Amino acid sequence: QVQLVESGGGLVQAGGSLSLSCAASGRINYWYTMGWFRQAPGEERVFVAAIVWGTGSTYYADSVKGRFTISRDIAKNTVYLRINSLKPEDAAVYYCSAATRILGTTRMRMRDAYDNWGQGTQVTVSS
Repeated sequence: QVQLVESGGGLVQAGGSLSLSCAASGRINYWYTMGWFRQAPGEERVFVAAIVWGTGSTYYADSVKGRFTISRDIAKNTVYLRINSLKPEDAAVYYCSAATRILGTTRMRMRDAYDNWGQGTQVTVSS
């Protein structure tokens, strides 16, 4: 079991930047995939980015490529999501997640592949 706590959300002007953090407690094994998802009001929770803990390999939704960067600090047991050039459509609750099974690159984009979730952090974008 992995407990996840997100932080770093807030109100940001369009065009600005924001860094989200996800602190994990419990052992994270090298084969785990750590993911970020987001959910806007009235919409489904959708994949944003993922990183394989041991290799550091990263994967992104097409809609955020080039603007979002996922990273991890193994010593701190923390995953980060850097968001640049924020757009109004980026406004959502952002959730950190951990998958304890080995995932393929298609499967890691699916919400039900992840078995541990944080409470989420709100990102609001003003235009």
